[in-house]
Amino acid sequence: MLVLGNIGRLARLAGSAGVFLALVGLAPVSAQQFFAEARYSISLRGIGVAKLKVGFTEDGQGYRVAIDANVSGLAQLVASGTANVSSSGRSLKGGLLSESFSLRTQTDAGTFKTTYEANNGNVSSFLVTPTLAPNPDRVPVRAPHRKNINDPVAVFLLKDELGANACKQSFRVFTGVERFDLALSFAEIQKATSKRTGYQGPVIMCNMRYSPISGHFRSAETTRFLAANQGLLMWFAPLGDTGFLLPYRMLIGTSFGDLSMVLTKLDISQVTDPA
Repeated sequence: MLVLGNIGRLARLAGSAGVFLALVGLAPVSAQQFFAEARYSISLRGIGVAKLKVGFTEDGQGYRVAIDANVSGLAQLVASGTANVSSSGRSLKGGLLSESFSLRTQTDAGTFKTTYEANNGNVSSFLVTPTLAPNPDRVPVRAPHRKNINDPVAVFLLKDELGANACKQSFRVFTGVERFDLALSFAEIQKATSKRTGYQGPVIMCNMRYSPISGHFRSAETTRFLAANQGLLMWFAPLGDTGFLLPYRMLIGTSFGDLSMVLTKLDISQVTDPA
């Protein structure tokens, strides 16, 4: 159960992921409208533990993402659970900027939900159900922590070309419960060749560093491990000719084995805007 708990905690980075300060104030750009559906498999030490379905719609001015996740494979023998995530907001020249975020999880322990609304990267309202019990070990989320943020979905759909610059950015992420920073740095350009994945072609590999800010437990072993971990890697692949990059693979080296997420299927439907 400890391993599964850590999987859920680790997966929240990818789902499973701040805001470009340069995004604020940038005008929307015109583009073709498209819908993409991506499917991912999450495994621990090569054993499948969860599956994700991601739906992404963008029309050049706004976007919407819906994610459904389910525990799968041998993990179902010891636990069950689902997660539903939604993110929507504006599509700007520099990327996506969230205006609404929702996360709902259903496990054997019950249902948990967090939602928030934001305006220009500043949280205007948020709700956590059930209410978090007071705990002196939890780092308080202060008002300044809810400013200049983005959600953990929007930050991983990059509006950029496949090159080193796509990795040279950082994000201020708010999940409704936790605030953390993610920093990407360029590692190398590679080529995805496996026929078992949903994409074959050039990909960019980025190093990823996680820095907890607030909302986490000071004594949490997973938080300390992630903050010190230099083995966090993310690969991005082109999302057709939409101008976006989406996660192709994520790898988190852990003390109990590699936690990996990989793209297994990708479909894109594109419609030209008559305007």
